[in-house]
Amino acid sequence: MLVILFRSRLTEAAGADYVAMDQELEAVAREAPGFVDVKAYVAEDGERLTVVRWRDAESLRAWREQARHREAQRMGRATWYREYHIEVAEVVREADFARGATSAG
Repeated sequence: MLVILFRSRLTEAAGADYVAMDQELEAVAREAPGFVDVKAYVAEDGERLTVVRWRDAESLRAWREQARHREAQRMGRATWYREYHIEVAEVVREADFARGATSAG
């Protein structure tokens, strides 16, 4: 599994058009083969963090090349983002805990 950490700061120009594109792309991503999940956070200083998990490099590559996503990337660099930083990491281990959950076995 791959994890993408997308840290960003928006410009003042990132308005309703940005929000609409963000919502549209999340819906498209959720339907894409290999998509696992996405969560987004905003820090007190305005920095944004979006964490996206993909099954494998092939699914991530397909998403990166998806036409509407490419259009959003162009708009982001031209208008919406003051800055961004992307990290792609491979998950080497995973563990879960949930209080009150029952385990089989």
